[in-house]
Amino acid sequence: MNLTFEQGDALIVVDVQNDFCPGGKLALDEGDEVVPVINAMMAQARQADIPIFASRDWHPRHHVSFDERGGPWPEHCVQDTEGAEFHPELSLPSETRLISKGARFDVDQYSAFDKTGLTSELVHLDIRRVWVVGLALEVCVKATALDAANNNYETILVKDGTRFIDKADAEKAYSELEAAGVTFN
Repeated sequence: MNLTFEQGDALIVVDVQNDFCPGGKLALDEGDEVVPVINAMMAQARQADIPIFASRDWHPRHHVSFDERGGPWPEHCVQDTEGAEFHPELSLPSETRLISKGARFDVDQYSAFDKTGLTSELVHLDIRRVWVVGLALEVCVKATALDAANNNYETILVKDGTRFIDKADAEKAYSELEAAGVTFN
């Protein structure tokens, strides 16, 4: 994969965590297949001196989004558990900026932009364009890409670097993203 990163770009890696990969509590069948694609992108980003951000679900036990509390999801990505760790083959560089989301007891946060400080960090770095990859396409990846576009960042979603839970929902997500001005690579 050969991408054209430019100064003013940032790479946002969304939730490539054990619980979203095969064997995890909320696993996508092919979730781990994004890892080599994202590793290659991160290597290119490092070579071009492009900042890398990695978000993670970082839920407290008994989180409001869990089905035990009436939420839509089974328990997943609980703080300080193996399921919340990044996939072991994901080669996050040491300078990666970590974004923890979903840590509040009272609300879920799907987007890496949702009250995480990401927007102010991108402004500080004079970022104008973001590349978005990760898991799962129709949930946190979509929310992150939509928020990026809504914050006036040129937003590129790399399809090979994402996987979805449900094909029909993924098609709806692509349509919604395209309507918001997100482009696909």
